[in-house]
Amino acid sequence: MTDTPPDRLSINPRSPFFDQPTLERGIGIRFKGAERTDVEEYSISEGWVRVGLGKKVDRKGQPLTIKLAGPVEAYFQNPPADAVDGDDAAEGGSDD
Repeated sequence: MTDTPPDRLSINPRSPFFDQPTLERGIGIRFKGAERTDVEEYSISEGWVRVGLGKKVDRKGQPLTIKLAGPVEAYFQNPPADAVDGDDAAEGGSDD
Protein backbone atom coordinates (compact mmCIF):
# COMPACT_ATOMS: atom_id res chain seq x y z
CA MET A 1 0.00 0.00 0.00
CA THR A 2 1.34 3.41 -0.86
CA ASP A 3 1.56 6.17 1.70
CA THR A 4 -0.19 8.76 -0.48
CA PRO A 5 -3.94 9.20 -0.27
CA PRO A 6 -6.07 8.67 -3.37
CA ASP A 7 -6.54 11.56 -5.80
CA ARG A 8 -10.28 11.52 -5.24
CA LEU A 9 -12.25 10.17 -2.28
CA SER A 10 -15.83 10.39 -1.00
CA ILE A 11 -17.45 9.52 2.33
CA ASN A 12 -20.77 8.70 0.61
CA PRO A 13 -21.18 4.90 0.17
CA ARG A 14 -23.20 5.50 -3.02
CA SER A 15 -20.24 7.19 -4.71
CA PRO A 16 -17.88 5.24 -7.00
CA PHE A 17 -15.03 7.02 -5.17
CA PHE A 18 -15.97 5.55 -1.76
CA ASP A 19 -13.19 3.41 -0.18
CA GLN A 20 -13.90 2.11 3.34
CA PRO A 21 -10.37 0.86 4.24
CA THR A 22 -8.86 4.22 3.28
CA LEU A 23 -11.47 6.12 5.32
CA GLU A 24 -10.86 3.87 8.36
CA ARG A 25 -7.19 4.84 8.24
CA GLY A 26 -8.17 8.50 8.50
CA ILE A 27 -7.77 11.25 5.92
CA GLY A 28 -6.89 14.83 6.77
CA ILE A 29 -7.72 17.62 4.33
CA ARG A 30 -5.96 20.96 4.07
CA PHE A 31 -7.91 23.31 1.78
CA LYS A 32 -6.40 26.70 0.94
CA GLY A 33 -3.92 26.20 3.78
CA ALA A 34 -6.58 25.59 6.48
CA GLU A 35 -7.60 22.28 8.05
CA ARG A 36 -11.13 21.20 7.09
CA THR A 37 -13.09 18.55 8.97
CA ASP A 38 -16.39 18.94 7.09
CA VAL A 39 -15.26 17.65 3.67
CA GLU A 40 -17.60 15.09 2.07
CA GLU A 41 -15.56 14.55 -1.12
CA TYR A 42 -12.35 15.92 -2.59
CA SER A 43 -10.28 15.84 -5.77
CA ILE A 44 -6.63 16.85 -5.58
CA SER A 45 -5.99 16.94 -9.35
CA GLU A 46 -9.10 18.99 -10.13
CA GLY A 47 -8.59 21.26 -7.09
CA TRP A 48 -11.95 21.14 -5.29
CA VAL A 49 -13.69 19.93 -2.15
CA ARG A 50 -17.36 19.27 -1.56
CA VAL A 51 -18.77 20.32 1.83
CA GLY A 52 -22.24 19.99 3.36
CA LEU A 53 -24.65 22.91 3.74
CA GLY A 54 -25.62 22.45 7.37
CA LYS A 55 -28.54 20.10 7.95
CA LYS A 56 -30.19 20.71 4.57
CA VAL A 57 -31.11 17.64 2.55
CA ASP A 58 -32.46 17.06 -0.95
CA ARG A 59 -35.76 15.32 -1.70
CA LYS A 60 -34.05 11.91 -1.51
CA GLY A 61 -32.66 12.60 1.96
CA GLN A 62 -29.06 13.11 0.83
CA PRO A 63 -27.20 16.11 2.31
CA LEU A 64 -26.92 19.18 0.10
CA THR A 65 -23.32 20.05 -0.73
CA ILE A 66 -21.40 22.87 -2.34
CA LYS A 67 -18.22 22.55 -4.37
CA LEU A 68 -15.38 24.91 -3.38
CA ALA A 69 -12.41 25.40 -5.71
CA GLY A 70 -8.83 25.87 -4.55
CA PRO A 71 -5.64 24.00 -3.69
CA VAL A 72 -6.30 20.71 -1.88
CA GLU A 73 -3.81 18.68 0.18
CA ALA A 74 -4.75 15.28 1.56
CA TYR A 75 -2.76 13.21 4.05
CA PHE A 76 -3.18 10.10 6.15
CA GLN A 77 -3.78 10.73 9.84
CA ASN A 78 -2.76 7.21 10.91
CA PRO A 79 0.02 4.87 9.69
CA PRO A 80 -0.97 1.76 7.73
CA ALA A 81 -2.14 -1.18 9.86
CA ASP A 82 0.64 -3.49 8.60
CA ALA A 83 3.33 -0.90 9.49
CA VAL A 84 2.01 -0.63 13.05
CA ASP A 85 2.14 -4.43 13.47
CA GLY A 86 5.65 -4.54 12.02
CA ASP A 87 6.91 -1.82 14.38
CA ASP A 88 5.53 -3.64 17.43
CA ALA A 89 7.22 -6.88 16.38
CA ALA A 90 10.54 -5.12 15.81
CA GLU A 91 10.40 -3.41 19.22
CA GLY A 92 9.54 -6.65 21.00
CA GLY A 93 12.48 -8.45 19.39
CA SER A 94 15.03 -5.79 20.33
CA ASP A 95 14.22 -5.90 24.06
CA ASP A 96 15.38 -9.52 24.44
